[in-house]
Amino acid sequence: MSLAVRDLAKHYGEVPVFSGVSLEVAPGEFVAIVGESGVGKSTLLNCMAGLDTWDQGSIVLEGQDLAQLNDEQRALLRRQKVGFVFQAFHVLPHLDVAQNVALPLMLLGQPHEERVVQMLQAVGLEGLGPRLPQQLSGGQLQRVAIARALVHRPALLLADEPTGNLDPGTAAKVMDVLLAQTREHGASLVLVTHSEAAAARADRVLLLTSAGVAPRAAPN
Repeated sequence: MSLAVRDLAKHYGEVPVFSGVSLEVAPGEFVAIVGESGVGKSTLLNCMAGLDTWDQGSIVLEGQDLAQLNDEQRALLRRQKVGFVFQAFHVLPHLDVAQNVALPLMLLGQPHEERVVQMLQAVGLEGLGPRLPQQLSGGQLQRVAIARALVHRPALLLADEPTGNLDPGTAAKVMDVLLAQTREHGASLVLVTHSEAAAARADRVLLLTSAGVAPRAAPN
């Protein structure tokens, strides 16, 4: 899915978060966004998903200007085309693993049993479908979140610090899963991260500051 952000600006009251943010993501491209804490990386990602509002500029997903869509239309677009991996996992504690992963397909009214089994195998959680989230480790919970975000084969995956709460070994495994699954389906991936190891795997690294976004060479 193509994504185009043009001259985006965001304020909280009188406090500016960022301004002049322009970037494009090509279909199938992996772009990492880095920057200091508090510069608005997560806020930018939420804007790209239509989960947050902005004060100036435009965001166009696959030819659709998000500003021209109402809340219901944005939700439908996310449901059909976008996957989102949250840093804090956001799995539902009262649902088991399989039910959490199945949610996007259930919301779309699509068959889900076989696809859920496939996704759990793909992320290394085969056989853990009946477990509740509180029975899993942090790395396993993040893989549940990735499986849920990818189960409906979204054209765009947005990931907010998906390895931020994990030890280095588990973080590397989570990135392996994330990349393998997005590459398999040709999805675009936008990753917000503080991790140099994660950013180094991107096709392109962008540095976000309060004044905008600029290319940054990926670390060796």
